[in-house]
Amino acid sequence: MPAVPAGLEYHRVYATEKRRVLRGIVAIVLLVAGFVGFAVLFQRLSEVVDAELFARSGPSTPLRQAAGALALAALIPYSMLVQRVLYGVPARSLHSVAGRFRFGVLGRALLVFGPPLLLVIAVGSLGGSDPAPWTTADLVWFFAIGMLLTPLGAAGEEYGFRGLMFRVLGGWTRGARSGAVLGIVVTTVLFSLAHGTLDPFLFASYLVLFSSMAVVTWRTGGLEVAVVLHGVYNVSFLVLGTTLHVDVGAELAARSEAVGSWANLVPSTTLVVITAIVWWMTRRTHPARTPGNGGPTRGTRAGGPKVGTLASTTSDER
Repeated sequence: MPAVPAGLEYHRVYATEKRRVLRGIVAIVLLVAGFVGFAVLFQRLSEVVDAELFARSGPSTPLRQAAGALALAALIPYSMLVQRVLYGVPARSLHSVAGRFRFGVLGRALLVFGPPLLLVIAVGSLGGSDPAPWTTADLVWFFAIGMLLTPLGAAGEEYGFRGLMFRVLGGWTRGARSGAVLGIVVTTVLFSLAHGTLDPFLFASYLVLFSSMAVVTWRTGGLEVAVVLHGVYNVSFLVLGTTLHVDVGAELAARSEAVGSWANLVPSTTLVVITAIVWWMTRRTHPARTPGNGGPTRGTRAGGPKVGTLASTTSDER
């Protein structure tokens, strides 16, 4: 397997002397096709199974919720495959600049950032909405799906958009800083628009959420912190929604007609603070880079630059 060049920031792994814009467009088209295609495929399968086995239909069934999460989770191996085929880069380099998934980074981010984000989302849900007539079995299944599959769905979105697309856009510029700006702005705006609402409060909350994911990915040199933040964000909303008997599926299906409020921006404030903390922790070391020994990144445990205490790529991750 080819080596990833040493000393590159996460979003610059695809960068070469040639900008390879056409190849990047193909990668983005394939990503969007996978994003839509997996969603349609899993949705159709869930509709058939729901109708044949459970005699039920509609956007708010446990099986439909599981299908949506699995469709997004499929973007993880799919994005790695697209990267490998189009750019010849080892699949596992999509995890981080260390060439592997840094579970230590994931654990520390979950312990430090998870509780305050969950608490803020919980407080923001006090307003509530009209309860749906769920059965006990439905609520149990929604809880299990929310805890087990929703984090995988959130991770799939990160690998596709803050991983593959961020790297594609980051390789189109001459400099690392301009590549980061282009990648952060474009992925944030496109993914926010893909959520199907132009309500100012909801759209602003998406802009903050996805720009935060992109910034922490750039600064920490990997997707682990972004996966934690996105996972906690989604799981909190889903599990809280089913706990309060909210018809989450119906609300998501009618998102284009939803009307937001200032309460939607409460979690955004916490995300801004978390992003500022990550930036402050990396202010001296700067964004993490690929290992400086020139070796391949496939599973390497070689040391790299320290990025605070959250995103160290040194041997303490063993």
